[in-house]
Amino acid sequence: MEHDLSPATLAELRRPRSYPAVSVLTPTHRRGPDNAQDPVRLRNAVAEAKKKLQSDPAVTRERRADVVRQLDQALAEVDLTHAEDGLAIFAAPGEHQVWTLKRSVPERVVLSDTFLTRNLVSAHAAEHPFWVLSVAADRVTLWNGSGDRVTEERRGGFPLTRNLTENFDAERQERIGDAPSTFRDERTRQFLKEADTAMGAILRDQPRPVYLTGAPAALSVLDEIGGVARCSVHVPRIGLAHGSPETVWRAIQPVREALVRQETEAVLHQLEAARGRKEYAAGVDELWRSAQEGRVRLLAVEDNYRISVREALGEHLIPAESGQLDAREDIVDEIVEKCLETGAEVRFVPDGTLREAQGIAGVLRY
Repeated sequence: MEHDLSPATLAELRRPRSYPAVSVLTPTHRRGPDNAQDPVRLRNAVAEAKKKLQSDPAVTRERRADVVRQLDQALAEVDLTHAEDGLAIFAAPGEHQVWTLKRSVPERVVLSDTFLTRNLVSAHAAEHPFWVLSVAADRVTLWNGSGDRVTEERRGGFPLTRNLTENFDAERQERIGDAPSTFRDERTRQFLKEADTAMGAILRDQPRPVYLTGAPAALSVLDEIGGVARCSVHVPRIGLAHGSPETVWRAIQPVREALVRQETEAVLHQLEAARGRKEYAAGVDELWRSAQEGRVRLLAVEDNYRISVREALGEHLIPAESGQLDAREDIVDEIVEKCLETGAEVRFVPDGTLREAQGIAGVLRY
């Protein structure tokens, strides 16, 4: 199951398909007793997709058989023992994908010529994805972070390793205070420069905040190189290049929490300043219309804010009961995706931060 949404992957998901492109979305649960219902709900959602394919006169017999086969293959790949908060299955002639989401989604089955990506985009943005680059004299490890965990990332040449002399112990030298001489060695500096270049290529493809860990002397060398260090948060901590995901997460967590607090305060300051300039908007109705017009410069959303709405007279959104025939249960995700499409900055903030704004607020361009 997929969970890492890069700009290139999103562009591929959004491209038009031969009809029908089927999107199956269903909420899932991480633990019991709620997760007991997940297999049944998922099978029912896939069965509904097959029923829609069967009853759609625009779908030829050959394409129906192809997409049904793709749905069955996707269903077989789902591992609900590792479920998060939502699941998306995309199937079209000749292809299928399964995505797990750390954000709940409405139960939906859609046939179109594109996949329904807005829930995926919103969930990805809410995860606050980041990179951790852990450096040592003999190894540089890249960690992929999102939500509440990190995992080792094996791409772009990472992990980078080098063979050192037989009696060389990089971590011991760091512990006994010999790190400065270690990192003054020209071969070590060249090794870190190669790591910096490799990380720069990854950031061009997938820009994210970066946490840089290692001995102070190693971080100093990277500062001199002037690449990734200029846009990263330094965490002077040795051993993480050879560490476990749990060790890396424990080292990064307090730094991240402090940074999130600072970023939240900065967002609130921007919203307050926008009030004085009359460039402020709040609530789903106002922000939905502003997003459609491309007027939103900064969108702030509480982490778990969800609301069901329906259109009234084609002009305004009003609250609706979940499950109503004309209800739009993913309007927040729709606003998030539209804002990202039009170049807005989207920031998720802790629940309760935007209480006066009913969970969602923005700074307008005009």
